[in-house]
Parts: sequence; C-alpha cells; structure tokens
Amino acid sequence: MLGYTIKRLLQMVLVLFCVSVIVFLMMSFTGDPVFMVIPIDSTTAEIEQARRLLGLDRSLLSQYFIFIGNMLQGDFGRSYVFRQPAMDLILERLPATIEMVLVAIMLATVIAVPLGVYAGANPNKPMSRGIMAGSLLGISLPGFWVGMMLIFFFSVRYQFLPSSGRGDTVEVLGMRISIFTADGWSHIILPSVTLALATLAIMLRMTRAGMMEVMRQDYMRFARAKGASRQNILFRHGLKNALIPVVTIFGLQLGDLIAFATITETIFAWPGTGKLLIDSIYRGDRPVIVVYLMLTAFIFVAINFIVDIVYTLIDPRITVK
Repeated sequence: MLGYTIKRLLQMVLVLFCVSVIVFLMMSFTGDPVFMVIPIDSTTAEIEQARRLLGLDRSLLSQYFIFIGNMLQGDFGRSYVFRQPAMDLILERLPATIEMVLVAIMLATVIAVPLGVYAGANPNKPMSRGIMAGSLLGISLPGFWVGMMLIFFFSVRYQFLPSSGRGDTVEVLGMRISIFTADGWSHIILPSVTLALATLAIMLRMTRAGMMEVMRQDYMRFARAKGASRQNILFRHGLKNALIPVVTIFGLQLGDLIAFATITETIFAWPGTGKLLIDSIYRGDRPVIVVYLMLTAFIFVAINFIVDIVYTLIDPRITVK
C-alpha cells in the first residue's frame, strides 16, 4: 500500500504539472493583462513599465518558471478587479460551494441507492420501470431549465423558498457556513436539488445495473437458501458487491459538482467559486481563473486517489499495485 500511495502521489504531481503548463499557455494567449491594471489613458512609457513589473517583457519560458515558482509558494497573483490575492478570494468563496455540493451529493445518494437497489432487484415491476423512466428524465433535463422552473414554482408563484443568495451564516473554524441556520437551509434547498438531479439519475442507473448483475450470482442464491431476509440479501450481500461502480461515479460526480457548479450558482446568485469564475471570465481577471483551474485539477486527482483507496476497503479482493 505504501508503494502504491507513493506511485499515485507522483502521478498526481505529474498531472498537476501538465495542467499548469496548459493553464499557463491558455492564459498567455487570451489577451494582454497589462490593460487590466493600468488606466485607459496611460502613456506608452507607463504601459511598458507595467509590462516589466508583471514580467511580461521576458520570454515565455522565463514567465512559466516564474509562474511555477510563485505557485509553489502559494502566490497566484492579485486579482485585477478586487485588488487582493486571488487565492484568498477563492478560499473565501469555497465553503459556499462545498456546502452546496455536499448537500446535493448526499441528497442524490440517499435517494438513488435505495431506488437503484429496488429497481435492480425487481426489474420487471411497473414501479421499477417508472423509476427508470424518471431517471432518464433527470439525465435529459438541462440544469439551467430545472433551476428556473424551481424558482418559478417555489419562489415566484408559491413563495415557499427564496430564489437567490445564501441566507444567514455562522462562523465555524474561521469559515462562514449557512447550513447551521434555518435561513441558510431555506436558501440552499433549491440550488442543491437542481445540482443533485442529474447526479441522482446517474447513480440510480449505476446502482440498478450493479444490482442486476449481482442478483444472478451464486452467493445470492446461497443467501436465500440459508433463509436470510430479503433486506439482508439486498443490502448486505447484494449492494456491498455492487458498490464498486457506484463509488466510482460518486467520486467523479463529486468532482464534477465542485468544478462545474457555475451554472447553478449563477442562476441562484449563490456566492461560491463558480459564480466568482463566471464574473472573473467576464472581467478578464486572469489570476482568479488560474487559481480556480489549478484548484479544480487538484480536487479531481485527490478524489480519484481517495476512490482507489476506498475500493480496497469495500472489496478486499481488490489489490493495489
């Protein structure tokens, strides 16, 4: 396990290095940042001075080494718009995104797994067909449309829930958290449901496929022959052995939700990293975009590493090399 962990950590470093090259090149060819930090009426001499201060007068290779050196020290530059460190901006918004994603992924898991087990154990029943039809609908509906419909019905027409914002927050370990307040929960429900819908449908279908596979295995017949209860057979023997693909999807979807919650956060004016990214793209705030992309890459490789370790805990027959 130690050798495998070291190998995966080296792979993570290599992936992050490749991402840093791609991000640097992408940012280098998307406009001149000098005009974001100087007044419009600046003279040619002032423009050249700003270019020297930003290191843009050097070769591309030299700029990359400076970029890497600063990044390894946690320095991603200062936001052109907010005039403060870009990393601080992301870390300030990150708790809002994480809490919305965690509520969404938990909601999807709690609903998808039991329904997937039932649909997989009883594939020919009308209720199972209805569940699968509903999951197909959940995959097909675009998230922005779902969000707007939820706002229309629950916020505009019936006024049950607020349509935007994060609500009241409390400070926990130096972070502002909203899920510990009633007003915060009222604000997080609609964006979390919007974010959870597609994930719920995918996890449901994967759970059903896994259950249909294990239901044909000999150990399931032996469990029935021993007189085990149906609930015990389905959840102790069946679900445990069908969890490998579900865990994979859980990990990938968790990374996707954190990285691509931009549309949901924009629709509900949720003050997370996704909305900050959209605002930064509109304003050409390159340091914030770079931090977001690098943080997203790190989250993906870290989640994939954790998922691989969880495999061995679920199924001891799986060995890591």
